[in-house]
Order: sequence, then C-alpha cells, then structure tokens
Amino acid sequence: MNTPNPSSPPKTSSVSSNTPGAPMRFTWAALKRSTLFYPFIGLLVVCIVMAFASDSFFSGANIENVLRQVSINAIIAVGMTCVILTGGIDLSVGSVMALAGTLAAGLMVAGMNALAALAVGVAVGLGFGAANGFFVAFAGMPPIIVTLATMGIARGLALIYTGGYPIDGLPDWVSFFGSGKILGIQAPVVIMAVIYAIAWVLLERMPFGRYVYAIGGNEQATRLSGVRVARVKLMVYTIAGLTSSFAAIVLTARLMSGQPNAGVGFELDAIAAVVMGGTSISGGRGSIIGTLIGALLLGVLNNGLNMVGVNPYVQNVIKGGIILLAIYISRDRRK
Repeated sequence: MNTPNPSSPPKTSSVSSNTPGAPMRFTWAALKRSTLFYPFIGLLVVCIVMAFASDSFFSGANIENVLRQVSINAIIAVGMTCVILTGGIDLSVGSVMALAGTLAAGLMVAGMNALAALAVGVAVGLGFGAANGFFVAFAGMPPIIVTLATMGIARGLALIYTGGYPIDGLPDWVSFFGSGKILGIQAPVVIMAVIYAIAWVLLERMPFGRYVYAIGGNEQATRLSGVRVARVKLMVYTIAGLTSSFAAIVLTARLMSGQPNAGVGFELDAIAAVVMGGTSISGGRGSIIGTLIGALLLGVLNNGLNMVGVNPYVQNVIKGGIILLAIYISRDRRK
C-alpha cells in the first residue's frame, strides 16, 4: 500500500475559474477554460472593428466619454453579479436607483445638508436590498417575483414623491460626483474602480466569496456543510441595493437633478453586462473582473454604433443577439 509523503506538495489543477483563490497556470487550454477568455476576446474584436469604422474612436476624449458612460451600469452590475452568482436575479435595481436619487435630491432642495441627503439615498438602497434579501432568503419567495414587486414599489414611490417631475436646484458642488476629476481621472470612473476593487476582495479573497460561489453551484450541499445560506443571500441582495444607491448618486450628480424616470431598463443592462462578462445565469461560475469587461463591452458597443450612425432600433437587435450568444456560450461551457 502506498503511503502518502507529507513532504510532497499537494497536486494543483490548472485554472479553476469559479473558485476564488485557485492556482493559475497560464497555458492556452487554461485560458480558454477561464470565464474571462471569451469576454476579453469579444471586447478586443469590437474595439478593433470600431477603430476601423471611426477614426475618432480611440481619441482621448472618446475613451473618457465611454468610461464615464459605462460607470453607472458597471456599478449596478457589481451587485447584480453577486446576486446572479448565487443563482438569483434582481429586477428592482433601476427603480431603487431612481427612488434613491430623487429622495436625495428632494432633501437637498428642502434644505438638508447635502452629505446627509446622499446618506439617506444610500440608506434607501440598503433598505430595499435588505427587503429583497429577506423575502428571498427567509420567506423562500422566488427572486424574480420579489424583485419584480419591489421594482414597482420603488418606481411608484419615486413618482409619488416627485409628482412625476424632475427635482432641480442641487448645490453646485454635488456635480463633482458626476463630472469632477480626481488626479485627472473622471470621478465616476474612480468611484467605479474603488467599488470593483472592494468587490474583488470580497469575492476572491474572503470566505463570503466562497460561500457565494458555493450557493450558486449547489445550494443544498452548501447548507448541509454548515454555511448559513439565508444570511449570505440577504447580504448579496443588500449589496445589490447598495450599489444601486451609489449609481444613483453618480447619475443624480451628473444630471444635477433627481429624475423619477431614471434607471428604466438599467436592470437589463446590468444583467447583460454580467452575462456578457462570462458569469453563468444559473449561478456558481463567473468573476467580478468579467463583469467589468462585460460592462466595457456593452459600453464600447453602444458608443461605436452611435458613432457610425446605426439606427437605435437596429442597435437593440444587435445587442440582443450578442447577449443571446453570450448566454449560449456560457451554457455550452457549463455543460
């Protein structure tokens, strides 16, 4: 009988793209198995095509414009990534963003300190996220039904609060969050980068991340292993609400007004960014870096199609086809 040698190093596998902290071997086969491979290739191809289609695509001003436009969807997509990795979905993020933004704007106009008003907006996002998490995790309700209901509630409250009209008259300095610069970099881009850095640490270097992936891979086995599944689900939906409120701050500061109709369809863009970034829609596989690539891919595609004058209706058809292709590739790789 063979006796294990304690001095011999444990065997390691090549890239395990859905296990945080997995050892990496940069071989061609390993790269192709990575969830980042196809999103990165897709982003590279789109950039090359758009560069040939428009001479000004790679200009500094246009790149800055793309990053600024991408920032809001990318921020929302951070929370959406956490939710989808557990096998859930959140359709309320756009409406929660509208409510958080309009409430913060209204309180500022009413005389409240601007920072305190923004904090109230963040609290609204946290509250709706926690409510979604409670009904999904502890009440056992389907995520799509819960978040569809809270989507209507949040949008309705935003419209009731504003009467359907934008709220203007915000303090001038608030515009810093939407159009200011930090060390020469657009503030929304810096905010996006900080949020992604924090999310990467949570998902790739903390036990929380391992639990998120495990729940998406096999929820029952994760529960039997002693993980408090309901608590983790509550946290991921709360994170989704939190990132929605951060996106609300950036959008409200950019527009310098609270818009009750803001965020319509943003939940679909966030889901598209997550899926196009290689995250499996059924959970358990993906990465936060992939989501950033997916958001950039979607933003570059929108920008490039606008620059070459493609009809907006045709753009929807093109983007829809690309999303279907991304889901098909994700499903085929999972099989």
